[in-house]
Amino acid sequence: MNGMDIHQILECLPHRYPMLLVDRVISCDPGKRIVAIKNVTINEPFFGGHFPHHPVMPGVLIIEALAQAAAILTFKTHNHKTDDNSIYYFVGIDHARFKKPVMPGDTLELNAELKRFARGIWWYSAHARVADQVVTEAELMCTLRTIDSDKN
Repeated sequence: MNGMDIHQILECLPHRYPMLLVDRVISCDPGKRIVAIKNVTINEPFFGGHFPHHPVMPGVLIIEALAQAAAILTFKTHNHKTDDNSIYYFVGIDHARFKKPVMPGDTLELNAELKRFARGIWWYSAHARVADQVVTEAELMCTLRTIDSDKN
């Protein structure tokens, strides 16, 4: 499958500003892998406090961006679109490593590969790159759940 623009991404993900962390999908091979982009700008709301004298993208947000890319892969694999009756949860992370800081002006390349699916859980191997250098890597676990509107 070819890439996706922001409008197609918004059809897949329920996230919106300031939590939408995928700007574009470069390529998506449903059931296998995805490559997406997050353009990191000084206008990001977290840079005012992390850190004013040396802005660095928080590692947890890089992991979140990887999980969002994995969610798009899952939705494309199962031909699912976001709706008000379901939610895609990030349920686990293993072996996270942060190898280099991500700064304003960087283009974060998000890579996720589907490793397996069992009992409603998807497992991914994921890494983020800046200028062909791995900056973050992790194994992610995610699930899709129906929202019980009676409990909300």
